[in-house]
Amino acid sequence: MKARKTIIKTVMVFFAIICVQNISLAQTTIGEFVAKWDNSKQYTLEVVDKMPDNLLDYKPDAGAMSFNEQITHLSGVMVMIGSRFLKGEAPSFAADAKPATKAELKAFVENCYAYAKTTVGKLSEAELAEVVEIFGGTGSRRQVIGLMDDHTTHHRGAAISYIRANGIEPPAYRGM
Repeated sequence: MKARKTIIKTVMVFFAIICVQNISLAQTTIGEFVAKWDNSKQYTLEVVDKMPDNLLDYKPDAGAMSFNEQITHLSGVMVMIGSRFLKGEAPSFAADAKPATKAELKAFVENCYAYAKTTVGKLSEAELAEVVEIFGGTGSRRQVIGLMDDHTTHHRGAAISYIRANGIEPPAYRGM
């Protein structure tokens, strides 16, 4: 009986060590985020390039955001999340801009991605682990970065569907 309890305790400790190790390996480092974020920016700019100027205000439904609004929203939210939840400084540009041309839209995308990259790059490991209140819940700043990335992907995907709806082949997906 005593040997059985010892074996069970040993197995549980071993299992706990494996779980903790796997959890720590699953966390994204700042370097990994920056590489992924640079790729995301380039892909977003390619998406903007694919949409013709005369279709920037296209929306598939009266209640939907336009292509321009999708891209402006995904970009502006990076700044809002960065400044409110990731200790970001005030941006040096108008984060609430309403780009009217493709050139203005691309410049806004560039500014917002650069802001998010700089803001995240300044966070220490301790700050990344800090839990903050966000949108009625709580999460670590590392989770907030994941949320920002998911939000970007969501709205860029909607913008890509607008490109396809107009019979245009969107840019190929860039994973990493």
